[in-house]
Amino acid sequence: MIETETAKSKNSKNVFFFAPGESDGNAGMKNILGGKGANLAEMTALGLPVPPGLTISTEVCTAYYENGGKIPDTVKPKVLEALSRVEKCVGKKFGDVKNPLLVSVRSGARASMPGMMDTILNLGLNDQTVAGLIAMTGNARFAWDSYRRFLQMYSDVVLNINSSLFDVTLEDMKSDKGVHLDTDLTAEDLQKLTQKYKEQIRFSTGRNFPEDPFDQLWGAVNAVFRSWNTARAITYREMHSIPAEWGTAVNVQAMVFGNQGFDCATGVAFTRNPSTGEKKFYGEFLLNAQGEDVVAGIRTPQPLMKIDGKDSMEEKMPEVYQQLTDVFKKLEGHYRDMQDIEFTVEKGRLWMLQTRNGKRTAAAALRIACDLVSEKVISKKEALLRLDPASLDQLLHPTLDPKAVKTLLAQGLPASPGGVCGEIVFNPEDAVEEKEKGKNVILVRIETSPEDIAGMIAAKGILTTRGGMTSHAAVVARGMGKCCVAGCGEVEIDYNEGVMRARGYNLKKGDIITLDGSTGEIFLGKVPTQEPKFDESFETVMGWADEVRRMKVRANAETPMDAQTARKYGAEGIGLCRTEHMFFGADRIDAVREMILSDTQKEREAALEKLLPMQRTDFLQLFQIMEGFPVTIRLLDPPLHEFLPQTDKDIAELAKRIGWNEGKLKQKIASLHEFNPMLGHRGCRLGITYPEIYRMQVRALAEAAAELAAKGKKILPEIMIPLIASEKELAILKKLTELEVLSVQKTLKVKFDYLIGTMIELPRAALTAEEIARSAEFFSFGTNDLTQTALGLSRDDSSRFLATYVQQGIFAKDPFVSIDQQGVGQLVKMGVERGRRCKPDLKIGVCGEHGGDPASIHFFDSAGLDYVSCSPYRVPIARLAAAQSTLGAG
Repeated sequence: MIETETAKSKNSKNVFFFAPGESDGNAGMKNILGGKGANLAEMTALGLPVPPGLTISTEVCTAYYENGGKIPDTVKPKVLEALSRVEKCVGKKFGDVKNPLLVSVRSGARASMPGMMDTILNLGLNDQTVAGLIAMTGNARFAWDSYRRFLQMYSDVVLNINSSLFDVTLEDMKSDKGVHLDTDLTAEDLQKLTQKYKEQIRFSTGRNFPEDPFDQLWGAVNAVFRSWNTARAITYREMHSIPAEWGTAVNVQAMVFGNQGFDCATGVAFTRNPSTGEKKFYGEFLLNAQGEDVVAGIRTPQPLMKIDGKDSMEEKMPEVYQQLTDVFKKLEGHYRDMQDIEFTVEKGRLWMLQTRNGKRTAAAALRIACDLVSEKVISKKEALLRLDPASLDQLLHPTLDPKAVKTLLAQGLPASPGGVCGEIVFNPEDAVEEKEKGKNVILVRIETSPEDIAGMIAAKGILTTRGGMTSHAAVVARGMGKCCVAGCGEVEIDYNEGVMRARGYNLKKGDIITLDGSTGEIFLGKVPTQEPKFDESFETVMGWADEVRRMKVRANAETPMDAQTARKYGAEGIGLCRTEHMFFGADRIDAVREMILSDTQKEREAALEKLLPMQRTDFLQLFQIMEGFPVTIRLLDPPLHEFLPQTDKDIAELAKRIGWNEGKLKQKIASLHEFNPMLGHRGCRLGITYPEIYRMQVRALAEAAAELAAKGKKILPEIMIPLIASEKELAILKKLTELEVLSVQKTLKVKFDYLIGTMIELPRAALTAEEIARSAEFFSFGTNDLTQTALGLSRDDSSRFLATYVQQGIFAKDPFVSIDQQGVGQLVKMGVERGRRCKPDLKIGVCGEHGGDPASIHFFDSAGLDYVSCSPYRVPIARLAAAQSTLGAG
């Protein structure tokens, strides 16, 4: 049974032993034991074959950092006590030269962070215990291979020696021996290699490799704790919103060996397909290998199940395969979710090393959720709460046009779906650099490692020549929702020359390729894409979400294409139509500029008359697409200088087109310059000083609404006045709006309902919301500007330092991505409470980008907002997040 975790204050235990029938922990203790440790303990309770071990809790990691990077003295005796229990279970002794116990030392955070932190295998080997391992197993080659692997891993993780130095030494030895594979080296070769490695360690560090197994153990435990704060781990945590204070546990476990011969193996498996969600066991294994060989992609693995033309475990090890399938069923039945499993076969005996809820693509997550509900394993509520709303973004990625002419370069494994094209880069640093230049790049690697994480984030897609569906590249790409093709052996990469070779083509950095992560195909050049299509699982889950959510979901849109996309994705109206975006079209920008440059009201009105029919058509199209749903139209908001040319060349061209003297034009543009335009002459301030601008816009939308209302169409326009700081501003502009709408209705003899409201985007507006509500029929929080004005941050400039603020814990997240609940959020709550104090039924929504962020949506629901509005492509995310909030996930 999975029990709930005890409170930290009541739990003084920080080292937990696990073994079949006598484990100290369980799956409900994930916060203390980490995911790996909790599930190892739970598997022992299920009677599964798990090598015994111990878990040092996440609380020790916290204490480690509080203690200046030292393990507390009280922990070590407890570790040694638990280690002695492991010795009794396996009949071996740690450090014994005749019968040595070897252990693995692995990280294990609460949240799965595949490959981001450090692992060390075969710990306990030295020049004496390796002889004992030979005597125990009768396999000298295996023993020396295990020793050289241990030296390399320990040196990399603990001693901080560049691992590539050992790779060079290994390749030199293979070259001298005239062999190509590691497995071609003899025991004598590997013995010599270990001595070369130790010489390399002495040269690099000035010290001998630590022979004492206990020194090795404490060095490894310290290194795992340190790995919690490596650059790659921090980057991964920031991307997945994993709090830095969680820390990691350390698991010390008796080694079992998959590399003693061809009756041994290691592998990774999923109880369902992690790419498609198909209910079919799915995984890969390697004969005579250790676990890192599968995950790192050093050798191309084979499938577990029979596949034509490939050696499978089902055929090679039928009895073990049957045991595995029984374990898969037991684990999925117990955890009631798709499991990601690591295992080792030692001399024909199966050992389970890990289980966890498997990472999966968004498409797979939806299908698995629907299947588990139909199988009556979980409820609809559980299914909705398990899904990650942000992952739905994966489903909105384009796919390749099947009708397009394509030149196939190669085919690998379809590791993570989607269709992307981009320029080739061969290292993660270039990926980051080119991304910052605005380019789309494909990261092309022989294999990826955790050190590549920044480049993987920056790239649009990932291609590797080694590794399988469970390699580092595949697992991490699926977690990110990145298109990935893995294990493409047809492609040859030469890092030194900076060349990718495939089917006679030599491609260099900057050349364009296209990846199809759904088929594993790689194409030359750019292949056209098409919009994604949603399957039955998506529609089912969205239907469940719509049944339970309280808040409505609208979209920010001002073009017919955006509005149609929003409706396709389930938007229930437009929450923000930014009318200034309509002014930049080539057919109207000069008329806008004429209006701005005018010296008199009469001249401005003449220019506005040219814009009126264009605006009317704009609104007519939006009303038609959104028939039956509200459309919130924000009147002109930005400062006028944004519409004017800035370069000498553009100014000269405009002067020529409108017949102005160039010098006079430059002088006029200079006169409109503002030192801080965000806080300057914009929003309602434009409407107060140049009321003819707002009159034109209101007339245009009123005439469009009247035209459709006359045809019996249901039109729900909401007119939004931006940047209100006082009730008096809104009262003046509300009266102007009402008079203009009344004039249109009288002229056209058509009545239609409409609302006049405002955008709450200044702290003063939130503070005086009770007064402003007297003139407002709705509020919409503009949280982008509210964040800027409340925090004193420029959204355009603060990106230079915000990452540092997040890393140092000053902000939990970028406040422009996820709302600052303690600061800006309190202004929102205050605005809601005070606005409804005046008008209890006041309609209130949010239209900033926070409207598509799941954490912010939970907050807005708790604050009592009626709807959120976000970009069209985030509407499905908002629908699911709103449902989860209603169900209590927030």
